[in-house]
Amino acid sequence: MNTIVEKITELIKEMLQGWVMSNLDGMFTDVNTKVGTIAGEVSKTPSVWNASIFNMIKNLSDTVVVPIAGIIITYVLCYELITMVIDKNNMHEFDTSLFFRYLFKACIAVMLLSKTSDIVMAIFDVGGHMVNSAAGAISGSTSIDVGATIQSMFSSQLSTMEIGELIGLGIETMLCSFCMKIMSVLITVILYGRMIEIYLYVSVAPVPFATLVNHEWGSIGNNYIKGCIALAFQGFFIMVCVAIYAALVSSIAVASNLHSALWQVMAYTVVLCFSLFKTGSLAKSILHAS
Repeated sequence: MNTIVEKITELIKEMLQGWVMSNLDGMFTDVNTKVGTIAGEVSKTPSVWNASIFNMIKNLSDTVVVPIAGIIITYVLCYELITMVIDKNNMHEFDTSLFFRYLFKACIAVMLLSKTSDIVMAIFDVGGHMVNSAAGAISGSTSIDVGATIQSMFSSQLSTMEIGELIGLGIETMLCSFCMKIMSVLITVILYGRMIEIYLYVSVAPVPFATLVNHEWGSIGNNYIKGCIALAFQGFFIMVCVAIYAALVSSIAVASNLHSALWQVMAYTVVLCFSLFKTGSLAKSILHAS
């Protein structure tokens, strides 16, 4: 009779141990897979990330926004001319060099408007280069040897646990695994949200560029360029966050306590998500982009 009870107990233990290992495997794999794709996602330019969306945005910009930008640049140049005349005492103090300077400004304004797309894409190309360089400079890996880690934990701790402890650990790992899946979704939201923001910036680029040549209106264009640069720098900051995360999780594999390892990886992932959320506002605050 005791032999039957022992066999049933062992069977239940094996089932519970398998449940715990499955939860651990899913928890580590979900986050590592998502973190491993960050470098590839943030290094992509708008045209590479999704060509169909980029073509749609470019078409909207060319057909809807550029005509409005043409009206704005006409108003800005007229305003510039009126201001120049008034400043020179209704042309009583007019210098012929002012006319050439105004003509030069107008030519620059038209050229900037015609090259808006190239300038904006160049900003994000530089951002992508920074991200790729950062990815190459990061030492270590965000990937944890899940199989070795689980096997080590299993042999040293799970095999000695009783049914009650295994049930508690199973519930704990299940909750942690669920929370890690939520963190994985949040990371996806951050990455996709950044790209959508970039597409929104690209779609209206001609309008702020039309204001650059005027001293009073130029703050609109200057702030827009700062915003684009901030979005490009955000990708670099995201890579720095991933590098810090990689350094932190490298200690998880050698953790001696299973509960400690679980909550450490949870804490590190929460910190990673929080840091990723802050990268956008940090980049804009550094560049004073509102």
